[in-house]
Order: sequence, then structure tokens, then C-alpha cells
Amino acid sequence: MAPTKDTMFRSADMSLTQLYISNEIGREVVSALGELGVMDFRDLNSETSAFQRTFTQEIRRLDNAERQLRYFHAQMDKAGITMRSIYDFNNPFTAPSASEIDELSDKSQSLENRVSSLNESYEQLKKREVELTEWRWVLREAGGFFDRARGQTEEIRHSLDEDDAPLLQDVEQNGQGEAAADRSFSVMNIGFVAGVIPRERIAAFERILWRTLRGNLYMNQSEIPEPIINPENNEEVSKNVFIIFAHGKDIIAKIRKISESLGADLYSVDENSELRRDQIREVNTRLSDLASVLRNTKSTLDAELTAISRNLAAWMVIIKKEKATYETLNKFSYDHQRKTLIAEAWAPTNSLGLIKSTLQDVNDRAGLSVPTIVNQIKTTKTPPTFFKSNRFTVGFQTIIDAYGTIKYREVNPALPAIVTFPFFFAVMFGDMGHGIILLAASLAMIYYEKRLLRSKLDELFSMIFYGRYIVFMMGLFSIYTGALYCDMFSKELPLFKSMWEWNDNGNGGIGPGSHRVEGYTYPFGLDWRWHDTDNDLLFSNSYKMKLSILLGWCHMTFSLVWSLVNARYFHTPIDIWGNFVPGMIFFQSIFGYLSFTIVYKWCVDWAARGINPPSLLNMLILMFLQPGTLENPEEPLYQGQATIQVILLMMALVCVPVLLFLKPMYLRWEHNKARALGYRGIGENTRVSALDDDDDEGQLLNGGGRESFGDDEDGIAMITQDIGHGEDHEEFEFSEVMIHQVIHTIEFCLNCVSHTASYLRLWALSLAHQRLSIVLWEMTMKIAFGFTGITGSIIMVAVFYMWFVLTVVVLCVMEGTSAMLHSLRLHWVEAMSKHFMGDGIPFEPFSFKTLLEEDPVE
Repeated sequence: MAPTKDTMFRSADMSLTQLYISNEIGREVVSALGELGVMDFRDLNSETSAFQRTFTQEIRRLDNAERQLRYFHAQMDKAGITMRSIYDFNNPFTAPSASEIDELSDKSQSLENRVSSLNESYEQLKKREVELTEWRWVLREAGGFFDRARGQTEEIRHSLDEDDAPLLQDVEQNGQGEAAADRSFSVMNIGFVAGVIPRERIAAFERILWRTLRGNLYMNQSEIPEPIINPENNEEVSKNVFIIFAHGKDIIAKIRKISESLGADLYSVDENSELRRDQIREVNTRLSDLASVLRNTKSTLDAELTAISRNLAAWMVIIKKEKATYETLNKFSYDHQRKTLIAEAWAPTNSLGLIKSTLQDVNDRAGLSVPTIVNQIKTTKTPPTFFKSNRFTVGFQTIIDAYGTIKYREVNPALPAIVTFPFFFAVMFGDMGHGIILLAASLAMIYYEKRLLRSKLDELFSMIFYGRYIVFMMGLFSIYTGALYCDMFSKELPLFKSMWEWNDNGNGGIGPGSHRVEGYTYPFGLDWRWHDTDNDLLFSNSYKMKLSILLGWCHMTFSLVWSLVNARYFHTPIDIWGNFVPGMIFFQSIFGYLSFTIVYKWCVDWAARGINPPSLLNMLILMFLQPGTLENPEEPLYQGQATIQVILLMMALVCVPVLLFLKPMYLRWEHNKARALGYRGIGENTRVSALDDDDDEGQLLNGGGRESFGDDEDGIAMITQDIGHGEDHEEFEFSEVMIHQVIHTIEFCLNCVSHTASYLRLWALSLAHQRLSIVLWEMTMKIAFGFTGITGSIIMVAVFYMWFVLTVVVLCVMEGTSAMLHSLRLHWVEAMSKHFMGDGIPFEPFSFKTLLEEDPVE
């Protein structure tokens, strides 16, 4: 029988297939299937470590190539060179050939050697430039210190005497003035250390020296006015020049060790002013030559990286695809006797024809006479769940999948959610103006869809962009519910003539009170005259609260019916009579009756009857606490109300033991009957192994079952097997079944109450959104309208911008997010719990397109 057409109502029909591929074309076959993206390959080597698999060496080679490409990308980012976008290439999803991979691997190796050499040379030169720059600053600052010392010997000696540091006692003993200052420091056994240290460490440096040498030193330091660039990370570092005088070689050596331990760079400085000037000239000359070499090296390195940037994105795509291909090949079993790769994969049944034609094309290109064999297996294993989605439906499907994976062939809750999710959002968010803002934003994202897909988006905006069609539907439904509520930015919308008129006070003005126009009813939604009336809030509160109960009853009844559809499809009548029927009777006897009384109460003209309408809340309380008792027996809601309520309550109570015991007792009876007839639980009696040796040349597989061989029109060998390739079945345990059913019954009965009350959030958030919108208008625009003239115009413009920004940020973004989350909860908890099983297996096909979407090349 031909497979059914794939729809969103149920998951696609899946087939478990085995592929027998010649080892010569294994890579080409997997690449072609990766382009299709319709096969979920199973790992047939799960017990084999990654290092013992067949294609480990190829993956290591590709890992090295991938590392080299990442190195190029990092160097380009460091140099500020932009990579050519992957979308600028003709077809970034074209499968590479084996020769292209080998050529790319060799080319990336040579390029890495060249770029690494250039980069290493540039970094060494840059480091040398930093060292020369620091040395020049040390020579300048130290030279200035020596020049000042010769002219201020007395001040230095006086400062040393105050610090109790007898460093220049030899100077005092051997002479005064310039003659003593000119005496060589080496003759006086006074040494000095000069260098550069990061500025944030200078304070700690001084304290450590002072405490270690006990003050037997003289230190001078000054700041380098320009920051020094660190060649390792291109960060700016502020540094200070220091020069330290001390007495004795041991102390000088200790100062050097302390300086180096704190990250200081030490430089040599000559005491003689002439020699020091020669040093400065030499440093300046070397810096000038070094700058020229740096420019040439940098231009060469940038030229290499620019050439690489033109093709780097395509290379990264090729390597990603090739690596994914060999990782998939490592899931295959290898038959050494036949030199054949054996794969096992799930695929949509409707895609088998496309798979066969693709494999035939690969065979034709390779020129092999041995066909690729496709073995379709009939199995009792649970297939993965797969739904074909498009740009519009993928967002709604993702919402459902985030809660749980749908069981194979179970009703898909995402299909009705396309309507119910944005509608419940709009009930809470209902405002035409805010809906227009959402609609305009979604239309802009849809219009610039291709451009935004190719650009790099931040995490928050990418989530909104992913759900652009959800936002589009929410905007449409918000406009609709806003028209129903007659709200646009909290102001009324006089779309039609009102059915209410204000009373005339006799002097041509409007007097107190109003009266209804005879024979006329407002054609759509709420009458706009309700706005700004004294009882507006009282009326809208009562209306929306009851409307939320009705919407909740409709939604939960609709969801409960899907459990009937699932039970009929899976041929489990006990779920119909043991769960659905008593559950539906229980729910309708209480909350269906409440919904009926709400509508009935709306339909009766109580003013014409001259009686007060009864309270439905008190009615429901008395229905449980005092069955058969009415709040006002003289004025019932309808004739026979007390009797009907007792009957409904009895029906609900009877359904509880039915929910508890019918299904467990039936399953126990069915199990005992099967044992009495001599049957056992079905287990996995037959195991198909693609690796079994064949004694018969005409038979490819060993094991029981019915096999049929043949060649299709494309020349691809097809085998169909009907075998018991299934899962082990657990033994029947009545206690476990009973516990599960008790939990289900308690949850269902309690949830009927809590879930119905949960739909009151529709009323609460709608009221909060409306009142917040009114407050924002009255605190901004209404005040601005009180000013006139030029001042009023300026104030109006400023206040309008403030009002619009607050409307978008607070009412559209924050309130919209809140309403969306509440709508999500109503679907996940209140609705899906009535029928959703959620124990499915996700379909994860091997697809190059999905791979590049999950890990994009940027």
C-alpha cells in the first residue's frame, strides 16, 4: 500500500532501512545523502571507542585542517580583515570532491606555515620595537636624573640624610660640589638599576624594596606619558621608568631579582653623558630601521590574510561537511569479506524514491557495476517523529517540541496551536494600536527576511526573528480582539453608531443617565459608549471573566477530544471507555454545566422578568456542598434546576470509580485470558544482523522472516523484510498499572478544577493591559493636550515620543512577553495534558544544511 501523504496532523510515515554500499563510493554516497538531509543514521558501532573506528585517521586530518582554518580566522580578526560572506558564493552547499579535500588540506598546511612564519616574525619585531621604545624612555629619564643630580648634589645628600640612608658617605668624605658629583659611581662602590615596570605594580614594588633593603636605597621613578602596546594581545599598558641606587653588588643583585619577579624589564644605562647620547642615537636609528621592516612585514601578512579571506568561508564549509561525512561513516559497520559498508537509518517513507534516485546517480558517476542495495525492514521498533515544516509552521512546531517530543503518529498539538496560541495571546493583549505595532514589526522582519538571515543577529533579536510568523499571527489576532474590545491605545473606536444615547437635560445639553436606542443593536463587539462610564470597569470585568471560563471550557473540551482520536488511531478501545468517556462526562457534568449556565444567563432578559439574576458562583458551591439546594428557591435559573444539578453531580461521582478501576481491571482480565490460552509476551525472538556470513549466494541476510529481492527501474537493489526486529516487552504488573491509573484519575479530577480556574488569567491580563494603557495615556498625552500655542506644540512632540517609546517598551515588549508566556502555559499544561503523551523520539537526520545552520560560518 502506498504511504500516506505527509501532513502536519500526524508525523510522517517512517521506514527503517539498511544500506549496503561499496567501500569505494562510501564517502560519495554519504555526502549525497547529507545534501538530501532525510536519513537518521543509527550508530552500529556504539560499543567501539572513537579511536578504534574505521575512519579515525581521516577525522584527525580534518580536525587539523579545521584548526588551521580557525587559526586563519583568528589572525584575520586580529588584523581587522573581514571574511567574505558564505552567501557570496554560488552554492555553499555543494558537496566537495575527494581531490578538493586533499588539495585544500595541503594548501592550508602551506598557508599555515607561511602565515605562522610571518606572524611570528612580526610579533618578534613588534616585541623588539617595544623593548627599544622602553629603552629610549629609560635613557631619557635616567639621563635627566643624572643631569639634575650633578646640579643638585647638596639637595640629594640632604634628602638622603633625612631618610637615614647613608648611600653617599664616600661623597661627603672625599669632597663637595661638582668635583664630588663627577666622581664615578663605580669608584664609590654605588650601583644602580634602571628599567620599566607596569604602573599598577609600582606601589607594591616600592614597598617590597623598602622593606627588603631596610631603606638602604634611593629610588626615582616617572611615568611614561604614552601607553605601551603589548604585542602578545595588542592591549595598551601604562608603565613607569625607575632608577634605583644602592651600595654593594649583593644589594644590586637582590634589586634585580625583585624587579624581574614583578614583571619589570631592566635596561643598561651608561653613566657618561656622551656615551648615553650615543646610546640614544643608536636606539633611534634601530627604531627607524625596525619601523620600515615592520611595515613591510605587516603589508605582506595582510596581503596573505586578505587572499585567504576570499575563500576561507567556503573552505570552512567544505571541511565541516567532510568531517560530518566521516563521522557518519564511522557509524557504519564494515564487512571485510565483502568490502562493503553497512548502514542502518530511519527515513520518511515518501522520501525513499528520492533516496534511490540519488544513490543511482552516485553509482552512475562512479561507474560501478555493483548497485547500492536498499533493504527496507518492517520492524516493531518505535520510529522517530518527523514533521515537515516550512518557514511559517516551524515556529509553532518548535513551541510544542520544547515541551516534549510527540509520540510517533500521535496527533500533533502544533496544528491547532497555529490558531489557538495567537488567539489566547490576543485575548490578553487585545488592543488595535498595539496589534498594529506588532504586525508592522513582523512584516518588516518578513520583508527583510533574506537580509536578516545573512546578517549576524544578537541572541535576543534572533529569537524574535525566528518567531516572526508567530508575531505576525499575534498582531493579526490582537487587531481583531482590539476591535472586539473597541480599544485602540486605550481610546474608544466609534466604528459604528452606538446603541446608547445620553438623556437630554431639556436645555440642549446632555443630562445624567442614558437610554438604549429601540430596535438597534451594536453590530460588532463592545459598544464604544462603554468607555469612560462609571460602570465600565464593573461591566467589562464581569464580561471578560465569564468569557475566559467559556474559552477555557471550549479549549479543554477540544483538547480532550484529541485523546479519543489518538485512542481510535492506536486501536486501544479501553482508553476510550476507561479514560475518555468517563473523563468527558465528569468534565461536562460540572464545568460544561457551568458554561451552559453562563450563556443561559446572558440570554435571559432579567430586567423584563423583574427579578435579580442568580449568582453562578453560589450556585456551583451549593451544588457540591448542599445538593438539591438553591440559593433562592423562589427564583431559580430555570425550571427543574435543582433536580438536574443532582443528576449531574451523581454522574460525575459515578465516573470517578470508572476512571479508577475499569482500565486496570480490563488489562488484568485480558492478560489472564492470554495466559490461559498459552500465549506469552512477545519478545525479540529474531535479530537481524547485517554482519552474518551467508552460505547461500542468493540470500544476503540470515535469520527468519520473509524476504523479497528485486531491482527497481533505477537499478538500485531493493529488499523488503517482514521480521520481528522489535523491542522487548515488559511483563504485565497489575500493581504498576493500578498506581498509574490512580495517579491519572487524581490528576484529571483535580486538574479539571485548577485548569478551569487557570483560564481566568485571560481576564486578569486583559484587564491589566487595558488599565495600564489607560494610565499611560492619562499620565502623558492627556496632560500634553492641556497646553496650547508654541509651548504646547513643543511639549506635545516631546511627550508623544516619550509616550510612544513607553508604549513599545512597556506595553508591547514587556506586556506582550508576559501574555505570550501565559498563552504558552495554557497550551503546555491546561490543553496538552488532556491528550499529549510526549514520549516520542526526535528525528535527527544527517543534513549539511542543518549542520551549517546550527554551527554557522561567520
